[in-house]
Amino acid sequence: MIAKLLDEAANEAGHKAYCDEEMSKTKAKKEELQADVAKLTSKIDVASARSAGLKEDVAKLQKELGDLQKMQAEMDKVREDTHAAFEIAQTDLTAGLDGIRSALGVLRDYYQADADALLQKNGGLSSFMQQPAAPAKHEKSSGAGGGIISMLEVIESDFAKNLAQEEEEEAAAQTAYDKLTQENKVTKTTKEQDEKYSTKEYTSLDKEVAELSGDRDGANTELDAVMEYDEKIKDQCVAKPEPYEERKRRREAEIVGLKEALTILEGQAFLQKHSGLRGITSHLRA
Repeated sequence: MIAKLLDEAANEAGHKAYCDEEMSKTKAKKEELQADVAKLTSKIDVASARSAGLKEDVAKLQKELGDLQKMQAEMDKVREDTHAAFEIAQTDLTAGLDGIRSALGVLRDYYQADADALLQKNGGLSSFMQQPAAPAKHEKSSGAGGGIISMLEVIESDFAKNLAQEEEEEAAAQTAYDKLTQENKVTKTTKEQDEKYSTKEYTSLDKEVAELSGDRDGANTELDAVMEYDEKIKDQCVAKPEPYEERKRRREAEIVGLKEALTILEGQAFLQKHSGLRGITSHLRA
């Protein structure tokens, strides 16, 4: 019985040392893996958030580039239409101006020739100064010619003014269009570069997230195995409340074992007693 108890004590001591070592190693490994998973999760969250932000930026840039392209197309159409209208107006005004100037030239030549003929008829300028006034009908004709010429000169001035205004407005419109078009080109180039670099960066981040997620999955798999092993070790090493039936069975077995030991001890005592009595009897007989 004593040997059995000693053997059980030795086994329990060995089991306790095994449990302490395994539970300590398991705890350390579990904490290490949990820290790794937490660190990887943090990196994944940061990279994912950064990637999401960059994707929003790229989507915004793409929309802005689309709006810019649409605006430039509208500008091109307006400039084309405006320039076409200018060319028509310029052609009409130039033709009208040329016609007015041609008519003025003809009228001026006509009335100048008429005046020269009149002077020659009256003996030159000095004679003209000494002669009575020209006939009334000739004065009316000269006055009418002067009025027509004056009216055409006003029309010529209006045509020239309108043509100059059209050309000025066309030049201003072309300058404004060229300036804005150049600004749009610069803006387009800048936004395209930003889109390119942001796309490259979030693509790299997505790749990093995939790699980190793979590492985390591996760490989680290993952690699950350690947790499972930890549960098994705890099941073997951590004392649990013993059911009443088990305690009763074990107690009865101990009682039986103690009774057997007591019987053995009583038998040994009886033999020792009788052995002592035989020794005394032999001594008396001698």
